[in-house]
Amino acid sequence: MLIGIGATAVMDAWLLLLKHLGVPTLNFAFIGRWVGHLFRGQFAHAAIAKAVPIRGELAWGWLTHYAVGMAFSTVLVGLQGADWVRSPTLLPALAVGVCTVAAPLLVMQPAMGSGFAASRTPTPLKNCLRSLANHTVFGFGLYLSALAIALISR
Repeated sequence: MLIGIGATAVMDAWLLLLKHLGVPTLNFAFIGRWVGHLFRGQFAHAAIAKAVPIRGELAWGWLTHYAVGMAFSTVLVGLQGADWVRSPTLLPALAVGVCTVAAPLLVMQPAMGSGFAASRTPTPLKNCLRSLANHTVFGFGLYLSALAIALISR
């Protein structure tokens, strides 16, 4: 869990830097809105920004963001095992991070009205590359978090 929390925090620091540089980033309230509507039985939206707001959607968005980060970290640990946690290496963490880009491109963006791989946005390729960069940073965060935990545990 700590690896996932740390990796998600690294990704958030990256997103904060991008926002500071004027690069648009995801509004976590929209993730919360989507999750809120999931609980009500609605998976897909024409445009999540136009969907009825959900009470506490920003909090739900952040909670979901971190829960997913923790879930993805368990995939890495499950694939690599306890030995990797004790002595982490970069490549498996980056590989898992890059693979996690499938979630927004194939599930979340279509469900929120942006189409598969952001195909319904004005700049699909740019948005896909931005998602890939964000998830690569998440992968780097998986490695850094595991490394920090391994060093503290010694």
